[in-house]
Amino acid sequence: MPHVTTDDGVKLYFEEVGEGTPIVFVHEYAGDWRSWEPQMRHFGRRYRCITYCARGYPPSDVPESPEAYSQDRARDDIRSVLDGLGIDAAHIVGLSMGGFATLHFGFRYPDRALSLTVAGCGYGAQADKREQFRKETEATAARIAAEGMAVVGKSYAIGPTRVQFQAKDPRGWKEFETQLCEHSTLGSANTMRGVQARRPSLYDLVDEMQALTVPTLIVNGDEDEPCLDPGNFMKRNIPSSALSVLPKTGHTMNLEEPALFNAVVEDFLHTVESGRWTLRDPRSVSGGIVTPAEEK
Repeated sequence: MPHVTTDDGVKLYFEEVGEGTPIVFVHEYAGDWRSWEPQMRHFGRRYRCITYCARGYPPSDVPESPEAYSQDRARDDIRSVLDGLGIDAAHIVGLSMGGFATLHFGFRYPDRALSLTVAGCGYGAQADKREQFRKETEATAARIAAEGMAVVGKSYAIGPTRVQFQAKDPRGWKEFETQLCEHSTLGSANTMRGVQARRPSLYDLVDEMQALTVPTLIVNGDEDEPCLDPGNFMKRNIPSSALSVLPKTGHTMNLEEPALFNAVVEDFLHTVESGRWTLRDPRSVSGGIVTPAEEK
């Protein structure tokens, strides 16, 4: 099986297709390398597309200790994929957990990112939700360890931001649920404890956001409630960003609305590659409502 090896010796399984400018797809907590199939097929016609399984998701290695899992590890595992494949820089596209990793990758390794697509990013970020998020992640990790992913995956797949997918595309959602229930119990529990529960709040990263100049696309579903306010927050603070909101859409947006998601991301990539993606015009944040600030 093709794999790259991280700095701490973890083997990450990957697949790739196509030729040209590279795109690396980084999956969400409830997904794996298979979650990006609609994007691999679409973008693989014009790009070199790579998708991989995060640590804890077979056929990648499943480290036994929760300490082998963290936001920093998830960020650096993207770099390990690039290094292992001899890629200097790539477009990085991440969803949810993968969106957090993509954003942090842009903070730490901006020279390795041609662009950042940060989709469905924001769960548990708000100050008034931090304690609730901590309790829910701890409880979920404990339940996974006790009951196994074959059981817990079924309830996770019908969360409040997943039912939109189920309603629109029962067949696609069933495939998603089946794949989720196949995940490693140990890897899923450790990822929940080490990455999800311990990641820093987006609201504590204002300085990093304001310094980010890598072209950044933020994408949210309008029924993905936990991500809506954090998405606006990122848009306001990342000067190189744009915000796209997909209508009547939940969290699993790249599978729920693949054609729309692909079109939005493709337009973004083309704009970046044509050199037309610019920083936000400072006049748009001058404080004026109707008239320019100097006229007030």
